[in-house]
Amino acid sequence: MGHPYIPNSDPEIRGRMLAAIGAASVEEFYADIPDAIRLHRPLDLPAPLRSEAELVRHMDRLLSRNKPAELSFLGAGCYRHHVPAVVEEIANRSEFLTAYAGEPYEDHGRFQALWEYQSLMGELLELDVVNVPTYDGFQAAGTALRMAGRVTGRRRLLLVGPVDPDKMSKIEDFVRPDHDVEVLDGTDDGWQAADLVVGADVAAVYIEAPNYHGVLDPALPLLAERAHAVGALLVVGCNPISLGVVASPASYGADIVCGDIQPLGIRMSFGGGNAGFIATRDEQRLVREFPSRLFGVVPTVVEGEYGFGDVFYDRTSFALREEGKEWVGTAAALNGIMAGVYLALMGPHGMREIGETILALTAYAQERLAAVPCVSAPNGEAGAGLVSFADFVVRFTGLLTAADINALLLERGIQGGKVLSETDALFCVTEVHTREDVDRLAAVLEEIAK
Repeated sequence: MGHPYIPNSDPEIRGRMLAAIGAASVEEFYADIPDAIRLHRPLDLPAPLRSEAELVRHMDRLLSRNKPAELSFLGAGCYRHHVPAVVEEIANRSEFLTAYAGEPYEDHGRFQALWEYQSLMGELLELDVVNVPTYDGFQAAGTALRMAGRVTGRRRLLLVGPVDPDKMSKIEDFVRPDHDVEVLDGTDDGWQAADLVVGADVAAVYIEAPNYHGVLDPALPLLAERAHAVGALLVVGCNPISLGVVASPASYGADIVCGDIQPLGIRMSFGGGNAGFIATRDEQRLVREFPSRLFGVVPTVVEGEYGFGDVFYDRTSFALREEGKEWVGTAAALNGIMAGVYLALMGPHGMREIGETILALTAYAQERLAAVPCVSAPNGEAGAGLVSFADFVVRFTGLLTAADINALLLERGIQGGKVLSETDALFCVTEVHTREDVDRLAAVLEEIAK
């Protein structure tokens, strides 16, 4: 007998589905899923709730367990930023709110909205071509690297870290059929990005700006030269909200730029609030490898009239189906519209102001916390010569581990950083924080981090 909440869990229906696709068993169907992430036991599900009233009571009980901290320094790829009220006011309009990908065959208004988003992102990134939003930034990174592989016809990918372990896992899984991934981190052996040697069999060098530890690596322009010298591409993942104050990856030679637009007017939400972007120069060898949709504007036969529509549609799996270079994927269209509204509202001066604010507060937080006994901010030290944006590593050198420190902070209403190791945690500040917030964190650490 099947589970009432799980579609098609009835054994008879499941058997008919397996027969239809030619699989002998569920095990055979899932054979491509890596063993390390498989459960190898039935799901531990409670007894089904049989009424809506029981379900509401159950959910209320679960929600009451949420105890938000008064002050949070958690970032690591998903960030607390101020979302201007107008962003959600426009996104909640009925013209847009139904968007999954919309029904774009007739909905030319959404064509225009997404074209406006692409144009604003292109201006921010200093690149010509930007796709409609992908599912998230992780998927954008995987797709960008597969694009580079198709352009060069090579198999080897160099990922220069540090990169978020979860993103790394997604990338490796996404490119696994066609590419070998080599990770060059340097966390344990002191290797640095400036030491990179790029072989003639490399399809792409991938690096992030800022990287997972929030650092803007000064070796970035050097990597472009080394990649291009052997015909490889430089793929850069970036935090788009940094680009009002940080040089764009295109300015130092990136061929493909990707990332997540969550910082651009989209609130954090569990399992959502993300959407990825991919951008390139207007070169056919790059543009023809975008799997996702691109919208453009053209004059119609009526003088003075313009229309918005698909660009180079034949390269997509919509046109080629199973012969497409990659599947079109889930378009997070509504999040793209929110990012477009945010960028239009902020403008170049607003983006610069917010970038300067975050940059200055990051430096202040590193300096202030490093003055606390048994605490250091290694990337912010004067001799390190590194600049950090939003995220930064904090090291605890006392008796307590980073996880212990986090637990004590939470007891005092403060959410600490993401634990990286026994001693290190990744803290974050954005424009929603103040110097007083950082001072409060420092005062509490003076009390507990001994």
